[in-house]
Amino acid sequence: MLQDLETDIDLSPDISQLVIEDDAPVDNLISEKQMRLLTETLYSNPGALPAEKFLVSANVGVFYALKQPPLVPDVFLSLDVEVPQDWSQKQNRTYFVWEFGKPPDVVIEIVSNREGNELGSKLTRYADIGVAYYAVFDPLQQLGNTLLRTFERLGNRYQEMVDTWFSPIGLGLTLWDGEFEGKQDRWLRWCTQDGVVIPTGFERAEQERERAEQERERAEQERERAEQERERAEQERERAEQAEARAVRLAEQLRSLGIDPDA
Repeated sequence: MLQDLETDIDLSPDISQLVIEDDAPVDNLISEKQMRLLTETLYSNPGALPAEKFLVSANVGVFYALKQPPLVPDVFLSLDVEVPQDWSQKQNRTYFVWEFGKPPDVVIEIVSNREGNELGSKLTRYADIGVAYYAVFDPLQQLGNTLLRTFERLGNRYQEMVDTWFSPIGLGLTLWDGEFEGKQDRWLRWCTQDGVVIPTGFERAEQERERAEQERERAEQERERAEQERERAEQERERAEQAEARAVRLAEQLRSLGIDPDA
C-alpha cells in the first residue's frame, strides 16, 4: 500500500516558476560559429564517443539547484544521457541535473570579453556542481596569451591540465587552423588521442567524395591497364599470325625449289 502511495506522489521539484528560456541572443559571430562547430561535429560522428547516448548543446541552461540561477555554458557534453522526446514538457527542454541524474562531463567556455569571469567564478561554480572537465577557449586573447586552457576536477577543485586529452571521455580538444563555413581561422576542435580532428558532416561528405573520386580514378586506371593488356595481347596474336604466314610462304617457296622444308 505504501509503495502504491509513493508511486502516485510526484517527487519532482516544482519548476513552474523557473525561467528556462530568456531568448538572449548569441553575443558574436565567432562564438556562434565556434559553438556550432563543436556541437555539429559530435552528432555527425557519434562513433567517436565511448557512449551510445549523449547530449552536446550550446547556450542551454544547466540547472543544478532550485534556488540557484542556472549556469549557461557556451558548450557542454554529457555522456550516457538521453533527451526526452516530449518537448512540450518544461522539464524536458533544458538541462536539469536532477532529471538527467548527473552534471555535464565537459564544459567549454568561449571568451568574448573580460566580463565573463571564465577563470574566476565560473571555474569555481562548475567545479562545485561536479563537471569533470572544464575548457576555456580565448580566440581573441582577452585573458592573456594562452588560447586554450583545460582543467580537470580533482576532489572539489579544478587543477589545470598540461594536455587537452580527457581520457575517461575518450575525446580531446585541439587548436586547428583551417576553414569552417567559408571562414579561415584558428578553431577549437574535438580530436582523437593522437590529435586527429573529428570531422564535421561536411568534411566527412567531402572525404567520402574524394574517396569515391579516387576509387573512380583507380577503376579507370585499371580499365585502361586492362585495355592496354588486351591491345598487347591482340598485337602478340597478330605478330604470331604474321610469323606463321611467313613460315607458310617460306615453306611453299622451298618446295617450289625442290627443297623439303621439313627435312
